[in-house]
Amino acid sequence: MIDWRHWHNEPHLIGGLILLGWLFALATGPLRGWFAGPDGIAPPWPRAKACKFYAALVVFYLAVGSPLDQAGERFLLSAHMVQHQLIIYPAAVLFLLGLPDWLVRPVTSQRALRPVLGKLLNPLICGAVYVITLSVWHMPVLYGLALESRPVHIAEHVMFFGAALFYWWPLLSPSAELPPRSPAVQMLYLLGVIIAMTPLFAWLAFSSDVLYPMYELAPRLITDFTPQDDQFLAAAIMKLGGMLVAFIAISVAFVHWHRPEDKRG
Repeated sequence: MIDWRHWHNEPHLIGGLILLGWLFALATGPLRGWFAGPDGIAPPWPRAKACKFYAALVVFYLAVGSPLDQAGERFLLSAHMVQHQLIIYPAAVLFLLGLPDWLVRPVTSQRALRPVLGKLLNPLICGAVYVITLSVWHMPVLYGLALESRPVHIAEHVMFFGAALFYWWPLLSPSAELPPRSPAVQMLYLLGVIIAMTPLFAWLAFSSDVLYPMYELAPRLITDFTPQDDQFLAAAIMKLGGMLVAFIAISVAFVHWHRPEDKRG
């Protein structure tokens, strides 16, 4: 059974999140004078963005540090998929929304880097990075290795988070030099990613075999809930969760595209 008192407090997890939070507090607090604009005035402390940034760290910890991690590692593929959804959607979205423009400007404003960043953060590349990363990690060999090896599992989650940042960048870029794409491009981009992720969903949902043997041998937490049922539920969580979030994002993009003032802009 799942031990609901089992929370991960490993130094690399807690220390990494504390380090990120400390660096953000340092950059947006005592050191924000370094980010002064042409007028030499330091930007105000971004209270709303700080709340989003720290909320992203909390969501990430809940995904990988709570008993949900034990459920996903030892018992249910569907629980593991919920983990991934938390990392890819709320954690990554809040992280990008929590970055002030002036905090990323020292990197994005560099003339030498801008052509490289422009190509790297192109929607086609961002979508490809996201789809390929998730698809490759769901190969039975790698997925099984992640379940057996803690370092590999950590690498999997870090790469999922990084791929999610790529995925959301064309919509939520905090950079004035590399701003979010136009609403029309955003809608096409989201539809393209949904279509590109369909083969992975179909493979998980309609495979006649249990793709990950560990879950086939795991103790059943729910009576009559077979490994095949668990695999189908995991695929549904992946696809329906992704489609729901994409539908919301497409709706927001459509509203911005339809507004006359946004068209003039």
